[in-house]
Amino acid sequence: MRPCITEPMNEEGVTRLMEYIIITGVLLLLMIVMMFSVNASIMEGPANKLRYHAFVDIGNGISTRIVDLYVIAPGNGTIETKFDIPDDVAGRGYFVDVDVEKKGASQTIQVQSGSIKSTIAIAGIGATRGVVGNTTGAGWNMIQYDSKGFSGG
Repeated sequence: MRPCITEPMNEEGVTRLMEYIIITGVLLLLMIVMMFSVNASIMEGPANKLRYHAFVDIGNGISTRIVDLYVIAPGNGTIETKFDIPDDVAGRGYFVDVDVEKKGASQTIQVQSGSIKSTIAIAGIGATRGVVGNTTGAGWNMIQYDSKGFSGG
């Protein structure tokens, strides 16, 4: 009787397949981590800078409209104007709030979305006329003036 001799199995193909699967898995994991970090550093930073500068421009435009309306406001009567501002900035909506600044008597326009905020002083009329109100970028916006004032309510 002859002894049973088994030939060694060729495992080289399985080893290379496992090597490719492990390397591909590690590279996919690194790619996923890279996508999250690239989004935060390369895309969000410039978008936030764009939002801030757009908010400054929007605030200055609203301030100009308020002052223009004040200049032509009648001594006795009402006047109103409608205007449009961008619906969104860099894909996000925003809020506009006009009120008295807490530190002093100056009137300010605050345009904000999330943590990005821009505060602009209303040029020239802050001490003479009280301006209050808020709006968003969506739709048409209105500024109203009434010589008798508006009742809060």
